[in-house]
Amino acid sequence: MCHTPWDARQAESRHRGASGCACMSMVWLSLAVAVLAQMPPEGVAQVKKVDALVPELRKLAADPEVVKAVRAQNARHVPRATVLQRDGEWTAATALTPFQQALLDNTCSRALRRLRQPWGLKVAESFAMDDQGALVGATGRTSDYWQGDEPAWQRAYAGGRGGEHRSEVVFDESTQAFVVQVSLPIRDGAQVIGAVTFGISLLDL
Repeated sequence: MCHTPWDARQAESRHRGASGCACMSMVWLSLAVAVLAQMPPEGVAQVKKVDALVPELRKLAADPEVVKAVRAQNARHVPRATVLQRDGEWTAATALTPFQQALLDNTCSRALRRLRQPWGLKVAESFAMDDQGALVGATGRTSDYWQGDEPAWQRAYAGGRGGEHRSEVVFDESTQAFVVQVSLPIRDGAQVIGAVTFGISLLDL
């Protein structure tokens, strides 16, 4: 994903389990302190609102259609070499390719768009990833097909253990919005099978 920190874009944007839960709360708190300390007042207020959305986002991550699509892609056992080849072709493309179009039209992508609809502009984008970090579905074209080297996937999938990650405030070139990315595990029962990222538009909260 192509992102620019908040400070570089803020001027032009003015027009536009119990123990597990306790541990996760501490993670969110430490992230909030680190991020908020470096942001202008208007950014601080907006990022605080993101925390209130996380419980509802967890419900979206458990959508049956999304879970089913990720499960099905994992079952194909696509070789890593093929995933990386697709990623290279994806990033090199200057126009929408048939493969990209098929992915954006698939069941998972349609489900993500359905889930985003009630949120309006609050959710600038969302995309689901399998157990290798490869895209399963997305609301729009992303800059990469393989997300396995990104913190969003690495920390949400967490080697199959599952975790939650909130990014710093960034300017997302693909959606032209200041966003905080919230990444969550996708679970099939008790098993973590992938991850999903929601780009929350701060200016639309």
